[in-house]
Amino acid sequence: MHRRTVAGGGLLVAGLLGYAVGVYVSYPGRAFSLTAIMAGTVLVVIGGMPGGDR
Repeated sequence: MHRRTVAGGGLLVAGLLGYAVGVYVSYPGRAFSLTAIMAGTVLVVIGGMPGGDR
C-alpha cells in the first residue's frame, strides 16, 4: 500500500470535513482545514507518480 497516498487521502477527507463544518460553525483553527486539503492533494499526487512512493 502506498503510504503517501493513504496519508494524503486521510488529510484530504479530514480537511474537507473540517471545511464543511467550518461553513456552519465557527471554531478556532478552522483555517487549517484548507492547509490539510492542500497538503492532502499534494501527497495524493506525489504518491500516485511512478517512483513517488519508495
